[in-house]
Amino acid sequence: MTRLPDEFLQRMQQLLGDEYQIFLDTFNVQRYYGLRVNTLKLTPEELQKKVPFHLKPIPWVKEGFYYEELDDPGKHHYHNAGLYYIQEPSAMAPGSLLGTQPGERILDLCAAPGGKTTQIAAALQGQGVVVANDISLKRAQVLAMNVERMGITNAFITNETPERLAQYFPGYFDRILVDAPCSGEGMFRKMPEATNHWSLESIAACSLMQQEILDQAVVMLKPGGVLVYSTCTFAPEEDEGSVQNFLNMHPDLELMDMPMIDGFQPGRPEWVNNANSNLVKTIRLWPQYLKGEGHYVAKIRKKDGSINQIYPYQSSVKRNDLEDYYAFCQQNLQRVPKGEFTLFGSHLYLTPSEIPDFSRLKVVRPGWYLGEFKKNRFEPAHSLALGLKVDQVLQVVSHLNTDEIASYLRGETLQIEGGKGWVLISVDGFPLGWGKRVNNILKNHYPRSMRWLF
Repeated sequence: MTRLPDEFLQRMQQLLGDEYQIFLDTFNVQRYYGLRVNTLKLTPEELQKKVPFHLKPIPWVKEGFYYEELDDPGKHHYHNAGLYYIQEPSAMAPGSLLGTQPGERILDLCAAPGGKTTQIAAALQGQGVVVANDISLKRAQVLAMNVERMGITNAFITNETPERLAQYFPGYFDRILVDAPCSGEGMFRKMPEATNHWSLESIAACSLMQQEILDQAVVMLKPGGVLVYSTCTFAPEEDEGSVQNFLNMHPDLELMDMPMIDGFQPGRPEWVNNANSNLVKTIRLWPQYLKGEGHYVAKIRKKDGSINQIYPYQSSVKRNDLEDYYAFCQQNLQRVPKGEFTLFGSHLYLTPSEIPDFSRLKVVRPGWYLGEFKKNRFEPAHSLALGLKVDQVLQVVSHLNTDEIASYLRGETLQIEGGKGWVLISVDGFPLGWGKRVNNILKNHYPRSMRWLF
């Protein structure tokens, strides 16, 4: 059993009363494992037919499945092809309850490592935009890697404070997800080391931080827009308490109903002083009532407000700046990805047309990363490969056996007959990455940071 802080146990016993023992017993049970199908690439039914895993549906997300620890899906090449995202089951609930529709503008304000961003992007189905932000540059870079692996082409990744984003995007987003930094009590079984950072002081500090984040988030929400607030903690101060404070500060907000799926429990307004009884509309995911680690979710609508003028981004990239890019496309692709181009130094991106001017923002990825201009040539990015369909590339290698796929993912050179030039390596009809063939030898271009070490 995970060694839990004494003060945590005392608090939970006081809060839960008769429920306390069944809650405590969950720490003697092995945690549950989940993956979410990337519906940008295939349907849940199609993945079930392909993988050798022991999959069982997760009730609150139609594309989510439990798997068994022995399945180890992170070591399967389908993971590298972005066919699924490994994600704790209860953590899939906020993204599912957000209700994203294709074509909308969505903000994931505290986005790293990317589970909820990739879930939102899949729901958008390539239409609209998801702005994914994280205040930590290191975490934002991990976020970018996961967005790349899932083949997402309409994500805009920033490394900013909520205050700075609010200056750029007032009244802009249809939906906002705030999966807030928290004391992480719902992570204790999954990550026992999280108990080392827990304290009553950390709960108070997180509650203040959450309020500051929410106050900026609401500025960016359209009238009629929806904000989902979530944490992975059980602390009332950070859950019902943070929502109560937020509603008190913003009378133009109202709590929305959410479906009470089997295992979900209503919020507990009785745990907060002078609480709004409507807090029962919020949802608690407890490990003693469902197969997951625990989460809290509130869904809030902005009743009124104003939409400020936002000036659209205008690309300064000229056609003659792109000659090598167009030459690459003509030689290797069936069609040319087009749109609003952005150059960061020698790196070329396709920026979602919905994005306003971002010249003074700290941007990690201003859209779909296409590749880099080098001396007299254009070198395609891994994210270009993962964002394409196999039938959009002229030269495709699709006949590799399991050992050859593993060799490719380790970064090894392969001997493959065929014409010279850029080749898309695929597995079962899904892109894995690029190689460059010369004299029937395939030079490996799988990113070093992503290569298998086993």
